[in-house]
Amino acid sequence: MPELTASLTLPHLAAELGAYLSARGWQVTAAESCTGGGVASAITATPGCSQWFEMGFVTYANSAKVRLLGVSETTLADEGAVSRAVVEQMALGAKAASGADLAVAVSGIAGPSGGTRDKPVGTVWFGWADAAGNVSSECYVYQGDREQVRHQACVTALRELVRLAKV
Repeated sequence: MPELTASLTLPHLAAELGAYLSARGWQVTAAESCTGGGVASAITATPGCSQWFEMGFVTYANSAKVRLLGVSETTLADEGAVSRAVVEQMALGAKAASGADLAVAVSGIAGPSGGTRDKPVGTVWFGWADAAGNVSSECYVYQGDREQVRHQACVTALRELVRLAKV
């Protein structure tokens, strides 16, 4: 197995993820909202990724989250798209729809507008579904402009996928 690097660049993280997934014969998928396909883009920039990445989902609109990932309309109405419950449902839905072993879901407020007192600009929720079907989630509040928030979210998504693939 490859060694975990200290590098947090998207190309290095994606390559490292690919090395672990290839060694296990696993697949990964991504369900993205605020990152708009940034995670999938980093993955598909990696040579040989077709061995461990078949598809991803950019579900920017709530209706797409419902239709493609099976997110509950009630959950969206009650919790909002930027919430633990929604990213967990997104991750599980992407994993089920793709048949992948690992999934990440990302939903957040990249800005410059759209933030609230409870969910300021820079708030991003992540959900990860592992090979055993376990789901974990975490919320980060990033600083910076829209591009910086999106980049940091992609780094976080890939960094945790590397950790899950390594286990």
